[in-house]
Amino acid sequence: MSEYLDFAAETAVRAGQFALSHFQRPIEIIEKDDLSPVTAADRGAEALIRELIETAYPQHGILGEEMGEKEAKEGHRWIVDPIDGTRSFIHGVPLWGVLIGLEIDGEMAVGVCYLPALDEMFAAAVGEGCRWNGRPCHVSRTPTLSRAMVCTTDASDLERRHPRFWSRLRTEAGILRGFGDCYGHCLVASGRADAMLDPIMSVWDNAALRPIVEEAGGSFTDWSGQATIHGGSAISTNGQLLAELQGLMNQS
Repeated sequence: MSEYLDFAAETAVRAGQFALSHFQRPIEIIEKDDLSPVTAADRGAEALIRELIETAYPQHGILGEEMGEKEAKEGHRWIVDPIDGTRSFIHGVPLWGVLIGLEIDGEMAVGVCYLPALDEMFAAAVGEGCRWNGRPCHVSRTPTLSRAMVCTTDASDLERRHPRFWSRLRTEAGILRGFGDCYGHCLVASGRADAMLDPIMSVWDNAALRPIVEEAGGSFTDWSGQATIHGGSAISTNGQLLAELQGLMNQS
């Protein structure tokens, strides 16, 4: 695991530095079929990641947001989001990251999130804990939602999709903030936030984040409470708040 983790971290830094060279500079924005934006920075960063993986581990599979899937010849698959938070990237906001996860025989084993504009690295491997800039990090011990900081990427989207839950959350949560995308989940892993809610997530959004949050002592589930990267949604918590949040959802 340590070899894979070191490789993932080094690869994320190289891709992040490439993307950073385009950050806060004029760049062409293309609208994909799902209406989400993509730039040359996204595609160039993923191309670099894939080249490095294919050179180091030619038998491994790769699934990336921008360039699809290369099938594995053994049970290892790298899952990549070259810029998670492209809208933040486009607007010059530094809360975007490079996500690289490694799945072994269907289970997430390694997760790395590098935030180039902040120079923050989150790196985790199963059984080895989570490190934030090289030092161990852990989720918060906040015991109740009334004392918690809860983050979400897009409050209006959450309200539209889950109006009753959002109404109750606004009443019950101590603080609500919009620290979005991978950054919000990393805030949970490092104890700076207590929960992060994303009603719509893809596999490449989730893959690296699950080991990061879980190895920091937290919970990473889909909206129904299943510990999976394939549920199309994500909730990160410090573990203590999961039941209370699930209770609010069930009441809504």
